[in-house]
Amino acid sequence: MPHTAPACPQCGLENTYTDGDHFICPDCAFEWPVNEAAAGDDDAGDGVVKDANGNPLADGDSVILIKDLKVKGSSTVLKKGSKIKGIRLVDGADGHNVDCKTELGSMLLKSEFLKKA
Repeated sequence: MPHTAPACPQCGLENTYTDGDHFICPDCAFEWPVNEAAAGDDDAGDGVVKDANGNPLADGDSVILIKDLKVKGSSTVLKKGSKIKGIRLVDGADGHNVDCKTELGSMLLKSEFLKKA
C-alpha cells in the first residue's frame, strides 16, 4: 500500500500517519490537521522561514511578539508587543527556528509567534 501521508513539516521525515482528521509524526511528535496539509503543499520544503503573517524572515531582521510567551523552566514571560532586534535564523529542535537576544537573555523562538517589524 503506498504511503499517502505527507512528510512532516516540522522535521521533514516521511514516517507520518493519519489519526482521524490529523497527521502525526512519531519521530518528532508533531501533529497537524489534514486540511492544513493540502493548503501548505505549495510552499513546503522551500527552506524559507516565515513569520505569523507569512512574510519571509532573514538574519538581522527585527520582529515583534504576537502573543505572551512563557519561558520554559522559568516563571517569567516574554510580553506580547516586545520588539526583538537582530534575529538569526537557525535549524532548531521542535520548530524553534529564530535565535535572538531578549531582555531575558538569549533564546530560541518559533517564527509562528513573531511578525516582521
